[in-house]
Amino acid sequence: MKPYEILPFYFPTTAVFVDDSTSFLDNLILHLDPNLAFRLFDSAADALLTVNMEGRVMPNTGRYFAPYPFPEELPYGHRAIDLDVDKVHREVHNEHRFEQVSVAVVDYEMPGIDGLEFCRNIKDPAVKKILLTGKADEKIAVGAFNEGIIDRFITKREPAAAAVLNKTIVEMQHAYFHYVARMLREALKIGKPAFLHDPLFAARFRQICAELGIVEYYLCGEPDGMLLVDAKGKAHQLIVKTDQAMLGHFEIAHDQAAPEALLAALKNGRMVPDFWRSRGEYSPEHRSDWTAYMHPAKEFVGLQWYTYAVVKNPPAFKMDYVYPYYQYLDDLDAAGRDGKLGPA
Repeated sequence: MKPYEILPFYFPTTAVFVDDSTSFLDNLILHLDPNLAFRLFDSAADALLTVNMEGRVMPNTGRYFAPYPFPEELPYGHRAIDLDVDKVHREVHNEHRFEQVSVAVVDYEMPGIDGLEFCRNIKDPAVKKILLTGKADEKIAVGAFNEGIIDRFITKREPAAAAVLNKTIVEMQHAYFHYVARMLREALKIGKPAFLHDPLFAARFRQICAELGIVEYYLCGEPDGMLLVDAKGKAHQLIVKTDQAMLGHFEIAHDQAAPEALLAALKNGRMVPDFWRSRGEYSPEHRSDWTAYMHPAKEFVGLQWYTYAVVKNPPAFKMDYVYPYYQYLDDLDAAGRDGKLGPA
């Protein structure tokens, strides 16, 4: 992922390690990040079957798009595509999302099929390939990288190889989502939400995720922001407003004769509204309980001025039956890292 943008969605995925030496794989486990989901294979054929398994695929971002439902409203000769942003955050309810293989870490020297041939046979172009080589194979690895067969190579005997591998896997998992969400990212560059493409706000977003222990996130609309989920499945909602959006909330509330205290909070930017029962805007039905829909605000100056709030356990999202990442890791351990994946 480029450091100056926020992906429209991200969640933990699974790395596959392929090496014909079981002793190497057993030793490797001791050095992997404990929060990494992984599967081990000493058979290249079995590993390739798993990586190429039908049905274990990422969200089809094409389904977020549809023809504009009111084409008669468009000028003659114009065509429009409707983007349903709300479909993005619903991916959190896909209980098989963590099973997707995003990275393959492959030994170069294996009987029957070498690491390069293995990488050539991976069907999904989004899957990132890391080749593990001996010192003597470095020239081969450089050539494979230049040809685009692999994305990285690491020499097994280089100092701090385990640390380099862990760091590279994280980078490749984000690069995987950068590829998968490319169509959605391009569509979102036109118009709002601006915070996705603001490098300064992207840095603040990473801080928020680190502070809350967030491992997956999803773009939301109405209000603009992100659904944030930690490894235990606990949710927060990041609501992000521009000055124009806050002014719009104030004007609508003013026209609806909202309480003076509410108008003052909106005007001063002290609170961020989320009247989620009425599509985000104040309506007279909220007069008696409006404080329940207002959240303490923070200001942030990026390429423009933002007012944002982080809401714990947001009521607009149904999270009771979301499959948490820690449960997936426990299920992987119970299966021996090569058994059945996913929730029971």
